[in-house]
Amino acid sequence: MDFSGMFLTMLAGILFLYLLRRVISHHRRSSSNLPLPPGTMGWPYVGETFQLYSQDPNVFFASKQKRYGSVFKTHVLGCPCVMISSPEAAKFVLVTKSHLFKPTFPASKERMLGKQAIFFHQGDYHTKLRKLVLRAFMPQAISDMVPDIESIAQDSLKTWDGTMINTYQEMKTYTFNVALLSIFGKDEVLYREDLKRCYYILEKGYNSMPINLPGTLFNKAMKARKELSQILARILSERRQNIGSSHNDLLGSFMGDKEELTDEQIADNIIGVIFAARDTTASVMTWILKYLADNPNVLEAVTEEQMAIRKGKEVGECLTWGDTKKMPITSRVIQETLRVASILSFTFREAVEDVEYEGYLIPKGWKVLPLFRNIHHSADIFSNPGKFDPSRFEVAPKPNTFMPFGNGTHSCPGNELAKLEMSIMIHHITTKYRWSIVGASDGIQYGPFALPQNGLPILLARKSEIDV
Repeated sequence: MDFSGMFLTMLAGILFLYLLRRVISHHRRSSSNLPLPPGTMGWPYVGETFQLYSQDPNVFFASKQKRYGSVFKTHVLGCPCVMISSPEAAKFVLVTKSHLFKPTFPASKERMLGKQAIFFHQGDYHTKLRKLVLRAFMPQAISDMVPDIESIAQDSLKTWDGTMINTYQEMKTYTFNVALLSIFGKDEVLYREDLKRCYYILEKGYNSMPINLPGTLFNKAMKARKELSQILARILSERRQNIGSSHNDLLGSFMGDKEELTDEQIADNIIGVIFAARDTTASVMTWILKYLADNPNVLEAVTEEQMAIRKGKEVGECLTWGDTKKMPITSRVIQETLRVASILSFTFREAVEDVEYEGYLIPKGWKVLPLFRNIHHSADIFSNPGKFDPSRFEVAPKPNTFMPFGNGTHSCPGNELAKLEMSIMIHHITTKYRWSIVGASDGIQYGPFALPQNGLPILLARKSEIDV
């Protein structure tokens, strides 16, 4: 068969599958007597994927919301979707009726992170995992990590001093080292380089086409994933040999005798936690430095707050958990950055059965996307939403209007750790260093998180003792 014949055969197959799906969908709607939400589905199979990813995705979301309202349908990444952009709808999907909407990810992502990772489950197994993660990341557990996180922050800043750095890339290294500390405790230094080498290969292939052929990014990533599992198996074996020692880190929580997790389950969840803990927090830290540089009055207020804490310390004295609770202005800067940047623009769920919402049908198997960014940038909720204004958080936001870490049973269990490592870095960088943005600072890039252009190149230099 020549190429044109093969192409026509493939096209006919795609059209057949598309028409079959439409027939099944129409039959389901007819039996329910409910209409689908308003919206458009785009081209057969590809839907509106190109419209979404060929521009700022927020333009796509905002234009759809303006035309169709807070609940609308579309078709992206080969899947029919319902997108929701109101606090009430987000609460319905993520909290009130969360049992009707399961977490969903592309199959290639599940293979790469591990099918036993907490993100891909609900029910009893998810509840058990969440309990174990929270046990390691709750304030009582992470409060003892403050000196060690502070040491990582100080070491990072020393290597950046007097140089031009890519803020995002350096913050990724910082958050990666904190993630390893939270998972393996002080033992992390024994495995850091091997874990980092494999993880970086895995990261490069994470968003690649899932073609498992020699030489492809996906193939290299899967090999790195296998090696990561082997490294973790050695770590587990070493831990079990040291029966008398106790560990309050995440690995210690997973290895609790009563929990009976398999080595595969432990490995999948450790790799998943590293993914979750690194890039998102690094993205937020990058935006914080940009917003502080762009808003000198806010930077001055944060610096004064942090200097007051520093002046209450003896030379060389470490920060404490109590110190991090004396940073209200810094906390509001973190909150406002999380709102404006909205690193987690949306999340994926899948309807496990036909669901009715506000007179519309959400068919079984359809993806449902709560649009956090649209909610965070709604003028009905936040006045002048495009403005960076930390003072707006002097009053707590209304429920379900501020969800930077998600909402419900699948909200991020590591959010307290993330805020802690941000606060510690902000303390040291504002009290001891100055920075200036190199090049244009207004552009935004997406890959997949929204970031300042080129990862925000900055020049960092230590302040003189006279200045501080």
